[in-house]
Amino acid sequence: MERKREIILKTAEEIQKIYESEDLFLGKSGTCRCGMDVKRCLPDRDAIIEVIQELEQVVFPGYFGEDSMARVQPEYHVGFWLNHLYDKLKEQVEIALLYQGEEDTQKVSERSAQICEKFFRNLPKVQERLIKDVQAGFDGDPAAKSKEEIIFCYPGLFAIYVYRIAHELYVENVPYIPRIMTEYAHNKTGIDINPGATIGEYFFIDHGTGVVIGETTYIGDNVKLYQGVTLGALSTRSGQQLSGVKRHPTIENNVTIYSNSSVLGGETVIGENSTIGGNTFITESIPPNTRVSAKSPELVIKRPKELEKESIWDWEN
Repeated sequence: MERKREIILKTAEEIQKIYESEDLFLGKSGTCRCGMDVKRCLPDRDAIIEVIQELEQVVFPGYFGEDSMARVQPEYHVGFWLNHLYDKLKEQVEIALLYQGEEDTQKVSERSAQICEKFFRNLPKVQERLIKDVQAGFDGDPAAKSKEEIIFCYPGLFAIYVYRIAHELYVENVPYIPRIMTEYAHNKTGIDINPGATIGEYFFIDHGTGVVIGETTYIGDNVKLYQGVTLGALSTRSGQQLSGVKRHPTIENNVTIYSNSSVLGGETVIGENSTIGGNTFITESIPPNTRVSAKSPELVIKRPKELEKESIWDWEN
């Protein structure tokens, strides 16, 4: 027991020294409503995820949650949730701004109110875009039996929904919260859409697993992506020196990009009405009305009688 006590005390002492020397941990001043240092109060991840989940009941009523008032008195249903969500989101925005370094709590409160006012004013437009995304999914997937199935079941639509909500906060320079939202969707769906990306109308991601859309990506209208597509940067070795620089490609209107293709670079433009085949690697611009495909690998097919004459160890050759 004495040995255990000695080890724990020594380790605790060394960790405490790291706390004191590192700005990332417990090293900022001020107080907040919870009694902690204001700048040490990061936003509450659980509360932000609840905003995403509860807002989904407003955007897609009747699909998520069990509020029967959505059908009986939709105006009451919407009003109740919006009032509740306004307060919850405003609190988290305030916390994020204070942690970011804002000092004047009154100005932070006013700025948070302005952000939330604009967010909720824009919400009907966001919903309209999402309805078009649902239509894009239904029109483009013969396996879909209904638009209801797209809303209720498809991970691609959920990732797009979360992105469109997070993007509204990203453009208002809200720290932390937009990325918490999209990483929640990433964790649930395997689809990684940075909230800073700009995505047009009638957008859909089919299957979705492994899709990556970088921060400075621009996507036009009527674009469809399949699983494993990366819209990424050519290189990020310069790190923070590239912050704010366009690092990711531009995808113009009416483009389809098939599975496991990578389109990289801030100067790379995929021209409108183009189709990018699967397993392609693109680092230069493609003109409009173009079809791109990778050369099929050579397949070696051996029939059963041929295999009888060989050892399995010959297959390496």
